[in-house]
Amino acid sequence: MVTQDKMRLCVASLADIDGIRHGFFTRQGGVSGGIYTSLNCGPGSRDDPANVKENRARVAEILGVEPNNLLSLYQKHSAEAVIADKPWKDGKSPEADAMVTATPGLALGVLTADCAPVLLCDGEARVIGAAHAGWRGALSGIVEATVAAMFKLGARPERICAAIGPAISQKAYEVGTDYKEGFLAEEPESEAFFITDESSGEPHFDLSGYVAERLARAGVGAIDDLGLCTYCDETRLFSYRRSQHHGEDDYGRQISAIVLA
Repeated sequence: MVTQDKMRLCVASLADIDGIRHGFFTRQGGVSGGIYTSLNCGPGSRDDPANVKENRARVAEILGVEPNNLLSLYQKHSAEAVIADKPWKDGKSPEADAMVTATPGLALGVLTADCAPVLLCDGEARVIGAAHAGWRGALSGIVEATVAAMFKLGARPERICAAIGPAISQKAYEVGTDYKEGFLAEEPESEAFFITDESSGEPHFDLSGYVAERLARAGVGAIDDLGLCTYCDETRLFSYRRSQHHGEDDYGRQISAIVLA
């Protein structure tokens, strides 16, 4: 079950865990304009930094943390996960694609605009995680790296609840024959995540389905998928691919975040 307000979507499996706040934030409710309208939370965009700062402060307020305690990463489509126990020094973010913590008051945020955001929690161990799972990161093991980092802090995979937020859908994610061949060369058993579009003859990839499969392989006990397409929902969600099809020179990023209260 998914609930929503103007600014965020929440999934029941995480909302029902005591002492946890989370949100898959949309593009609505911020101060940015133009192609960044309006809750652009990506410091890597070419939006006015003051607008991004204010947008992130609004997200932090909803999550009940100080703005500096809303953490995000320098994402690079890797399989690297880091442990956070305090805010990043001087605002410098580690280069990684997932982070975990057992420290209350640190909101773990990942930025996306087609890739899959994944929020995770072991409520018994009070350990949380957030991962940015594009196809490269998912294929190389970002999900497993996140679960392993949570395990180091006392979590157990079978107790972890994971939720996959808005990402580009298979219908919208045309990838090309070379992409499919390269992917299957690394993981031949992933054929089921590709379909061929009848009109174009090109393959399409099921990113969220593949991320869910990797979560299951990692032993995660409960897996939810919001099933929302970033490309299709222009009113609520940013999409890199849609921005390219519109000929725009940049794009906004939505944030998905989780915090131990």
